[in-house]
Amino acid sequence: MSRSPRRPKSSARTWTWPAATAMAALLALGLGGGAPAGADPDDDGLKQALDNVLADERLEGALASVVVADAASGETLYEQSAATRLTPASNTKLPTSAAAMELLGPDYTWSTDALTAGGDLYLRGTGDPTMLAADYDALAAKVAAAGVDEVDRLVADDTRFDSVRLGNGWSADYESDYYAMQISALTVAPDTDYDSGTVVVEAYPGKRPGAKPTVKVTPANDYVKIDNRGRTVAEGEPDTLGITREHGTNTVVVSGNIPVKANATKEWITVWEPTGYAASVFRDALERHGVEVDGRTVPGRATPERARTVASHASMPLKDLMVPFMKLSNNGHAEILTKTIGVETADAGTWSAGLRGVSSYLRSVGVDTSTLRQVDGSGLSRGNTIPSREFVKLLTAVQDEPWFDAWYESLPVACGEDRFVGGTLRTRMCDTPAEGNARAKTGSLTGASALSGYVTDAGGRELVFSVVLNNYLAGSVKDIEDAVVTTLAGYGGTETAEPQPRSPTSRSAEHRADVECAWLKPRAC
Repeated sequence: MSRSPRRPKSSARTWTWPAATAMAALLALGLGGGAPAGADPDDDGLKQALDNVLADERLEGALASVVVADAASGETLYEQSAATRLTPASNTKLPTSAAAMELLGPDYTWSTDALTAGGDLYLRGTGDPTMLAADYDALAAKVAAAGVDEVDRLVADDTRFDSVRLGNGWSADYESDYYAMQISALTVAPDTDYDSGTVVVEAYPGKRPGAKPTVKVTPANDYVKIDNRGRTVAEGEPDTLGITREHGTNTVVVSGNIPVKANATKEWITVWEPTGYAASVFRDALERHGVEVDGRTVPGRATPERARTVASHASMPLKDLMVPFMKLSNNGHAEILTKTIGVETADAGTWSAGLRGVSSYLRSVGVDTSTLRQVDGSGLSRGNTIPSREFVKLLTAVQDEPWFDAWYESLPVACGEDRFVGGTLRTRMCDTPAEGNARAKTGSLTGASALSGYVTDAGGRELVFSVVLNNYLAGSVKDIEDAVVTTLAGYGGTETAEPQPRSPTSRSAEHRADVECAWLKPRAC
């Protein structure tokens, strides 16, 4: 089994630890004087250490499903409520991403095409979540270069996927929040994190009190309308400016006060019906390149077979998309992959067809799908319930897949400083044996938190773990997850550890604990 190189451990290194729970775990292990090299990790010391971590008072009345296994043999080394089904939040992306790599292939790409038929120009999407305004501009330039200078209508063909835009059980509470973007085979991303189906809205203070804020939308388009109700107030007054989208519309409301000289308020906002958004951006690009569209834009109509392709754009391969997808826990990518799996395995771009494909793959690698329920690709729905035991089975099995190295590289790295290395773990487990060592997928919803992945212990043994915590009332239990992983990372060697109680992370950023840190804009990780 090949594996990316780990950061070497120093026998003289002294560690600081992420939480008081980690101290209790280390004391139980007896690591103050060092554990013997090659010690059996299934002994009473490890069990007691992890039991101590999970005895944290914040988990009183809550549920914890935890499993640790030897990555090479699959032998279970520790378990607590291993078969208990819990809401895994974004750990749901583990089965989705693994199935996508197997069923679609690491070199899979999406195509966005411009075709002509009967005087109309068709914009046909296949689900590319990476299409930027610049890509639509380049596509329009190719259309013009092909000699097309006038068409009757622009037809937006998003029919590769069905017209169901939102996942099962998604809440209206966060409809305009960027992490609940609507899913379409035609969409636009405003940035190179590929936050498809959203626009970036920035509101700057006016030059004097009483003036309206200046509002900028990226990418510029006529599809989203701005209702500017904001007001500039005197310097030093409270900044109450907010940006949201009205339900069922593309009217973005800017309201509240922003002081003179204050920093801009910046939000990523979902659009209603991203097919129309993509068509609007493309139509503007056609105009810039001298292609006149005489009639209206027609959404949701299939391209006729007789149509002639005049321009195409191919996405990056799936193995490259895996990095922004998994590192930043992008929900839209997960759902597009799910519907794409449906197309490729059952000729149906639906959630149900895609999830049947995911389930089929899980069964093929030994996951007991009769013990779990998956209702979306991303984990945003609370209808997902998966036991930690099945996560560990999956994480163990995928090590033998030919695409494993690319998939493994996409997992967030503990305290990896770069956003596209550390991802949602970039501020966690710093200054511990897990730093640069643990690779894992995070998950966060209100009252639900999870962390599943890989870590190498101090003796060089590679371990697989899954921690799923539910029904707690505390604002965050992330440091409990971290204490499990740092305990595993520090076990089995001869190093001297000097645990010191401290904050959960050494490079922490304040953020809401009930959503993934990468879902907050500007991002908290």
